[in-house]
Amino acid sequence: MKLVPAIVKGMGRTLKHAIGTTFGDESITVSYPEQEKPRPRRFRGRHILNRYENGLEKCIGCSLCAAACPADAIWVEAAENDPQNRVSPGERYAARYEINMLRCIFCGYCEEACPTGAVQLGYDYKLIDEEGRQHNWQDRDDFIFTKEMMLVDPGKGKPDPLSEALDERLKQNPNHDRVW
Repeated sequence: MKLVPAIVKGMGRTLKHAIGTTFGDESITVSYPEQEKPRPRRFRGRHILNRYENGLEKCIGCSLCAAACPADAIWVEAAENDPQNRVSPGERYAARYEINMLRCIFCGYCEEACPTGAVQLGYDYKLIDEEGRQHNWQDRDDFIFTKEMMLVDPGKGKPDPLSEALDERLKQNPNHDRVW
């Protein structure tokens, strides 16, 4: 007989919750994809590679992000910059920049290690390309994001105080070989 009051109490609590969420403002369920939950300011999502306002890539091919990555998910292959056709303001640039998304743990160490603010973990959590197309995800190679997949136009990345200071320095002396 002690079981009946416990069952009634549990059912009453369930009914109260069901009525409160149906007719009240207590709903915690979000109707995704029509509605998205706001992400915190320090959210770490899909990787992006930034450019300067003049179109040059911020990545100088130093491989500090690859060295800082605990999951060994980043591969950087550097090449010398051509003075007539510069890719980045430094002496070198990243000819090949890849991140294996199957290995990445989104820790943010690559973002912290980057001296130029080139690599950032953006706010986007959907692993889609710039045009909004979903990837095939049929092969392991589909999870390797290349430099072309991560490069964004100037001003589209996360605001970063270090990057803003470097941008100001480049604006003051645009012909300087090194930014830092």
